[in-house]
Amino acid sequence: MNMKTNRDELLSYGDVKAKEIALTLMEEAIRSADPYDATKRFLKVEGNKLVVKGNEFQIKGKIYVLAFGKAACSMAKAVEEILGEKIAEGIAVTKYGYSLPLKRIKVIEAGHPIPDENSMRGAQLGVELAKKVSEEDILLVLISGGGSALFMLPEDGVSFEDKMRTNELLLKSGAKIYEINTVRKHISKVKGGKLAKLVKGTLISLILSDVVGDPLEAIASGPTVKDPTTFRDAYKILKLYNIWDKLPESVRRQVELGLEGKVEETLKEDLPNVHNFLIASNSLACEAAGRKAEELGLRGHILTTTLEGEAREAAIALGSIIEEIYNRGRPFERPCVLIAGGETTVTIEGEAGLGGPNQEFALSITRKIAGLRGVAVLAMDTDGTDGPTDAAGGLVDSHTLEVLGEEGIDVEEFLRGHNAYEALKKAKALLVTGPTRTNVNSIIVAVIL
Repeated sequence: MNMKTNRDELLSYGDVKAKEIALTLMEEAIRSADPYDATKRFLKVEGNKLVVKGNEFQIKGKIYVLAFGKAACSMAKAVEEILGEKIAEGIAVTKYGYSLPLKRIKVIEAGHPIPDENSMRGAQLGVELAKKVSEEDILLVLISGGGSALFMLPEDGVSFEDKMRTNELLLKSGAKIYEINTVRKHISKVKGGKLAKLVKGTLISLILSDVVGDPLEAIASGPTVKDPTTFRDAYKILKLYNIWDKLPESVRRQVELGLEGKVEETLKEDLPNVHNFLIASNSLACEAAGRKAEELGLRGHILTTTLEGEAREAAIALGSIIEEIYNRGRPFERPCVLIAGGETTVTIEGEAGLGGPNQEFALSITRKIAGLRGVAVLAMDTDGTDGPTDAAGGLVDSHTLEVLGEEGIDVEEFLRGHNAYEALKKAKALLVTGPTRTNVNSIIVAVIL
């Protein structure tokens, strides 16, 4: 892990001790989810066998590697060190700025959260690679969050521009990530297990989860996993979030053909040659933060690893729990640490400023913790990028609301305008880590001293 957090700025005022503890726990959580270490931990070569989490696979032919997601290069680097010359060919597709130098695996940087032409190019090359795999060969697929956008190949008849427009509508709708992925799968050539259908040999996937609850079919839209969702589900989601009538004609047509049974559904059965393994998740990261809190002499309580809902509302709920602990010593006594994981959302209607769900969470909770001296709350996306910004999230304390007031920032106004980034920047409360090269969803740490 190589993060360059803006620690000095964040600790320049306020509840410094509480904020310092929050940063320490955050760093431990990110360290535990390091995809390089996780890959090294679970993938080994023993003689002519590939061993994955105790499962043995005979190496008879060639080994190909296909990686996509924000952690693609970290995972691929570990695989190169483990397999070396056994790798016949490989491709890694990752987000701009997230690449690492690799020796045997070709790296392609692409767009996220909005796909670009490189996303399509990377997927096309990935499909070509998958088709090269003979019955004697192994295709090692390394999947991490962000894969849906980074590994994007629309179905015939759906243009790149139409797919991008659909992604944009979905991301702004307030739909949950699994709902977004349900739609993506049904207008894609590779998602929903369709990549697995192309492979004749043994397919082994190592998966880093960025989805609440870790359903494998939802991570990067499940390119190697059977899919329980249908065209009917995709249609219902598009109608529910009022997207259907805004969709490009080609996308509506693809869904309509699916509803009529005229185009192929996603993968619906387990394939005997396909093996999927989860190697890192939000839950494991939260547990690591909890253990670190105990090491520091604080009781660590994991409230949930399935946090969802509108960011500003979820923040009010957590803030209420903090107030209860601070003022009445229930359900936990001070000093303590609260840890939550998951993924909140932001529903945007009309014009919006700059920010992301974790920044909006942090800004919103300032209203609940104001004046509670010794309290700090950190909310971050573990990939280091919260929304379309250069910030990972926010770190606020009992002084932040007062500082915002002094800067002339009306919190309610900035929340309504979805402009949390500018507000937190004024209060020196933006958390900037740079790329973490992992992605296991969002983590929230509340320190109550």
